[in-house]
Amino acid sequence: MALLTADKILEYIPVLFQTNLKGEVEIFKKLEKILAFDEGFIYFANPDSLQLKYTYANHKEYPAEQIFNLNKTNRDYIFSDKTDVLSLSDNIINLLELSKFNLKSFIISKLKIKSTVFGVIILGKSQADFYKNEDLFALNASSSILSYILKDQELSNVFKIQLKALKDGIVEKNNAYKTIKEQNEKILEADKVKNEFLANISHELRTPLNSILGFADILDTELYGNLNEKQKEYICDIKASGTHLLGMINEILDMSKIEANAMKVVKSVFRISRALNEVSNLLMPLAKKKNVSINVDLIQDFEVFADYQKIQQILYNLVSNAIKYSPENDNVDISAVSNEECFRIAVHDNGIGIDPKYHGKIFAKFVQLDNAYTKKESSTGLGLTITKELVELHEGKISLISEVNNGSTFIVEIPL
Repeated sequence: MALLTADKILEYIPVLFQTNLKGEVEIFKKLEKILAFDEGFIYFANPDSLQLKYTYANHKEYPAEQIFNLNKTNRDYIFSDKTDVLSLSDNIINLLELSKFNLKSFIISKLKIKSTVFGVIILGKSQADFYKNEDLFALNASSSILSYILKDQELSNVFKIQLKALKDGIVEKNNAYKTIKEQNEKILEADKVKNEFLANISHELRTPLNSILGFADILDTELYGNLNEKQKEYICDIKASGTHLLGMINEILDMSKIEANAMKVVKSVFRISRALNEVSNLLMPLAKKKNVSINVDLIQDFEVFADYQKIQQILYNLVSNAIKYSPENDNVDISAVSNEECFRIAVHDNGIGIDPKYHGKIFAKFVQLDNAYTKKESSTGLGLTITKELVELHEGKISLISEVNNGSTFIVEIPL
């Protein structure tokens, strides 16, 4: 049961989670001050499965990283906004094999960012009929903040991987090139500057930014009271600007992960229509601002074997660019076809186009074409670089057809 009243919960949660959390143990210890539970579990969602990431206690028979495959019913439930008070008889509890812990009452809340579910948190108690709606209210309020903290923690893990890769590389260079000690010292100094820069981004930008977005989400739910139209507009502006800034920071961190060879491909079978529709829905608000229509041309749906999240990111980068550089009241066209060897995705816009002499440069890091129109759009200059790297991780290729004032078509081909 909730250990605080509803008003106290709303006052206490921002204070409780405003400091950095170090590991899953501290996450559950914080939650203990709000809710009573005997066991806690956090799972991350993949297109067709749930993967156990954190538990309240270590269990040898229930190890972290264990994967549970989802059927259609469970998949629809996980990727919905629905949160519940559950019992042992519920499908999702049976799927996750939680009966082995002698628990009889459960509450489940979704972990999501920008309405996209990326995981779930489940708390359990040994008594039957223990949890009520007030407990669900407390967990939902907590998970809206925890979603950003957990994503931030995952990015921090990426940063640690990059540091280790850099250190390993430095040791190898020192062993192999003892005669160029002076040059290695310069490399170390350059790496130190780079690491300090990334550490500054992680601590000074992402941590407070995640708190801002989390608090804005809470205000947007009107848990503290009703908002007038002007207040709702300001909250919307805060979330839009914060999300844009977080995206730019994440691009820098993605590039660092790629450079450290820490970016891995985890392939699964999925229908291409799912990725196309999800990206179109995510970018619909951006398109509406310019009255741009997103047209998906898929004559026949087909299955692919690839990394779903990375294919989604490739599409997101290309389609968002097409919207940004399209004139108002225009169209962005997305098409997808497959043959026996590969599948092909094309994203076309009717924007200003790109001079052929720049076609080889736009995929380089930090390159932004210098003209009056592109100066209106802020970015890191890393989006196409990351897209190219993600395509090549799939052993595919990306190409461009474009001329000045004749629009652009980006074509991605990935082997089946």
